[in-house]
Amino acid sequence: MSRSGIPATASGPWPAPAKLNLFLHITGRRADGYHELQTLFQFLAWADWLYFECDDTGVIRRETGPAAVAEEHDLCVRAACLLQQETGCRQGARLFNDKRLPLGGGLGGGSSDAATTLLVLNRKWRLGLSINELSELGLRLGADVPVFVQGQSAVAEGVGERLTPADPPESWYVIVDPAVNVSTATVFSAPELTRDTPRQTIPDLLAGAARNDCEAVVRKLCPEVAAALDWLDSYAPARLTGTGGCVFAGLASQAEAERVAAQVPLPWTGHVARGVNRSPLRAAME
Repeated sequence: MSRSGIPATASGPWPAPAKLNLFLHITGRRADGYHELQTLFQFLAWADWLYFECDDTGVIRRETGPAAVAEEHDLCVRAACLLQQETGCRQGARLFNDKRLPLGGGLGGGSSDAATTLLVLNRKWRLGLSINELSELGLRLGADVPVFVQGQSAVAEGVGERLTPADPPESWYVIVDPAVNVSTATVFSAPELTRDTPRQTIPDLLAGAARNDCEAVVRKLCPEVAAALDWLDSYAPARLTGTGGCVFAGLASQAEAERVAAQVPLPWTGHVARGVNRSPLRAAME
């Protein structure tokens, strides 16, 4: 990995892994407009890589990161500032993000970046917050952040904050990125979105057929995502992760996954990654 522009004194690299939603059911809509979900998160051995250089300035600065995201909206920056505010910490940090995960792909890259920032700066600043306390802070940044903080594959319920650890098979996946940035807000506000999937018990969810209730809406909104789903489905059952636009399929082996990924048509890009139930970040922290 290139460390171009990253000082030798910076701590890292720290992984911010991707996730897949192996299924996503929408079971209702709350009075505040948020949706009730049931979903199964699994991590991937594919990540952004973060570096941190802490100092005594009290200033949070993003030195490298996604150019398409303004610094004040970057979840790494927001996570660091929130941690400062909630603890009264007077230390600062320079943030470096070697961004590998596609933006807007449904892989949770921004949420994962935020979780890594919370966990690493909690340690480097010697704040002593517990995993549960960090998860509560993370929820204020986004519904997907707590599962990355907890670091264990899980069934998520509510708006995504109620987590039950799970151990789905650690398959090899092909992930196809059609380079379409899908608006989550647009998908969840679509009138035709299914919002009444019956709530199931966790054993039934883990044993049942996978489905993503957002897929029909995304297919209609984004023909490129629909085409990627159809192409990948000719090799193995293909699904949407989150609200997309990345799609994925589990293959029998790494070699088979690499064979399929090598055939992904341009201008799409294909990636191969192993599903893992223990976050690579959790392993790095220990």
